[in-house]
Amino acid sequence: MTTYVSLLTAIVLEVAGTSFLQKSQQFTKLWPTLVMGLCYAGAFYCLSITLKAMPVGIAYAIWAGLGIVLITAVGYFFFGQSLDAPALLGIGLIVAGVVIVNAFSSAIPH
Repeated sequence: MTTYVSLLTAIVLEVAGTSFLQKSQQFTKLWPTLVMGLCYAGAFYCLSITLKAMPVGIAYAIWAGLGIVLITAVGYFFFGQSLDAPALLGIGLIVAGVVIVNAFSSAIPH
């Protein structure tokens, strides 16, 4: 369980860091830039904890897949960004891939 908690924390921190990256306006705003750096550092630390028990390829696939979904939601709700049907379909396929890996892969400790 600790593995998934660390991975989820890493994903949330990475999404927060990416959100503050947008707010930093190419590193011209001090506080968003500092928060972004702290979020990314925390995300990679939590990912390193995850990698003690989960293969890097699986962890990164989950990180990337769920990160894409979450940052898309953040973009929609907080930045007013929207996606067209093909983009949403692609993201849906990414989610399906993450579910398949988690449900059926023997590479993940269950």
